[in-house]
Amino acid sequence: MTPTPVLSQTSTGSANVVNKVVANGFWCRERPPLSLLWYSQCMDSPIVGFERLKLSSQPKEEPLLRENPSRFVVFPIEYPDIWQMYKRAEASFWTVEEVDLGRDLKDWNRLNSKEKHFISHVLAFFAASDGIVNENLAERFIREVQVTEARCFYGFQIAIENVHSEMYSLLINTYVTDRVEREFLFNAIETLPCVKKKAEWAMAWTSSASATFAERLVAFAAVEGIFFSGSFASIFWLKKRGLMPGLTFSNELISRDEGLHCDFACLLFRHIIN
Repeated sequence: MTPTPVLSQTSTGSANVVNKVVANGFWCRERPPLSLLWYSQCMDSPIVGFERLKLSSQPKEEPLLRENPSRFVVFPIEYPDIWQMYKRAEASFWTVEEVDLGRDLKDWNRLNSKEKHFISHVLAFFAASDGIVNENLAERFIREVQVTEARCFYGFQIAIENVHSEMYSLLINTYVTDRVEREFLFNAIETLPCVKKKAEWAMAWTSSASATFAERLVAFAAVEGIFFSGSFASIFWLKKRGLMPGLTFSNELISRDEGLHCDFACLLFRHIIN
């Protein structure tokens, strides 16, 4: 059989000859030209299936964000992998009262001025960052996501981020006795340029009206999985030296939590289909 060109309509309504032909009455697997705005349904099927090709410029609905009337009830579990991540978070809960800072102040006083400056600025970054993460969770993610299992995780994440924020504030309060310096560190978003730049980058994603949920999900995975990693490493450096066991223990707990939050973002991203 001689291959026959197929006529179609472009978005402007004029007839064009598709630069693909149908051989032996079957469609090829190749995607039609993008100018035709066709939804890709090119398949190995007879030419009679042509009418099933749909012209569509509308974005597809994201299942994670689709209105869910059952979101107020936990069971039945529809996303077991997301639920298991929530149960891992639940099993990892801790409070600041579990961290003993009794020996830390003695070790703090053994640090030289440059080391104190370095560690105090790391703590200032963390103290501000957990609040920014919670702002995004409360203002955007937990309102947008309609999957019950994910909402459970986000609710628990907000709680543990509050614990982190309390821990960092307590650490600064314990180590830094000068009131002016303490206020400087507590207001790091405004007073420290490096912290301010990171904070502005993160908050821009929270307030963005144009970024997709998937893009914002990746952005905050970067905050918790990349921004935090270097700062965690600096505190592990103190542990290697046998210093400040309270700080280093809290760092282990918080780095574990943040790693889980990053893993959860990656898990949700795998559920994104559009």
